[in-house]
Amino acid sequence: MKQAGFPLGVLLLFCVSYVTDFSLVLLIKGGALSGTDTYQSLVNKTFGFPGYLLLSILQFLYPFIVDPENFFIGRHFIIVLSTVAFTLPLSLYRDVAKLGKISLTSTVLTTLILGIVMTRVISLGPHIPKTEDAWVFAKPSAIQAIGVMSFAFICHHNCFLVYGSLEEPTVAKWSCIIHVSTLVSVFISILFATCGYLTFTGFTQGDLFENYCRNDDLVTFGRFCYGVTVLLTYPIECFVTREVIANVFFGGNLSSVFHTIVTVVIITAATLVSLLIDCLGIVLELSGVLCAAPLIFIIPSACYLKLSEEPRTHSDKIMSCVMLPIGAVVMVVGFVMAVTNPQDCTHGQEMFYCFPDNVSLTSISVSHFQLTTPFSVLNLSIFQ
Repeated sequence: MKQAGFPLGVLLLFCVSYVTDFSLVLLIKGGALSGTDTYQSLVNKTFGFPGYLLLSILQFLYPFIVDPENFFIGRHFIIVLSTVAFTLPLSLYRDVAKLGKISLTSTVLTTLILGIVMTRVISLGPHIPKTEDAWVFAKPSAIQAIGVMSFAFICHHNCFLVYGSLEEPTVAKWSCIIHVSTLVSVFISILFATCGYLTFTGFTQGDLFENYCRNDDLVTFGRFCYGVTVLLTYPIECFVTREVIANVFFGGNLSSVFHTIVTVVIITAATLVSLLIDCLGIVLELSGVLCAAPLIFIIPSACYLKLSEEPRTHSDKIMSCVMLPIGAVVMVVGFVMAVTNPQDCTHGQEMFYCFPDNVSLTSISVSHFQLTTPFSVLNLSIFQ
């Protein structure tokens, strides 16, 4: 919302969700037309080894393009501990269906986090100054926003795994599941985006939790819930990355020993990346434009256009012809803009409005943003 402009951001979110819904169904249709049951085999059947190699690289990279003085409460120690204790054991599962209950737990926690964000828009929002351009219709960085939204909705890299886990996998049943799932997802995304932006407007960070003050106990609980959802969700991403390695280097099959070794290597590499990077915004942008955009917009459309024998006027073909060039523009222009105009990042520092008695910060903010709300009201009573 901050990048695109609030009204345009809402429209783009609905557009990206619609494209996601369409392309997920398109992938399974492409699989049915080509007689394949994985994303990689579909692209291999359609575009040969070059396409297969490109898709493998995108699927492999996607999960990766993701301090207090006391060491034992620092982010590095907590990341390593939670990875070893939770993420690694869950990632060692061979059957993605076994993670179904875990995914349900993640969904429940997401609902709790949403409730916290909605609560704070009422109790905290009126005390946060609004930026001058908070309500403009559109902003030049809207393409970057599409990349972030694409990242939020991307699940194409594991859709064949989920499709194969259904008791009776059919295109009709898959379409119904995707329609409902996408509708719920866009509803949750709209609430998160709207409540977060209404609270902080132009001060919104790539990681919304960076906007809240550290003495807010309710939000601290929300951060904990969010951390748990990441721990429970990442093993599904690990499934895809491991499958890519198995298909490319081991002919699609991994022994128990190599299964463990490959999983440990993947988790270790991803953990090292997370230890080195503390800005979520640039991760969302780059992963969105470089990996999510081609996986959502370009590859499903290209596969369907080449495999389908429907007439050119068929609605699926028309939509595919529209999606493909849009995806290419988002990928190229979005990458250039993400590099030249990255999002702001606090690097773990608290926002200025968390220090109501800091005169220098207050003066700077007033001169630049014409603040009208006195900072003295931002005391602990707001967060009780």
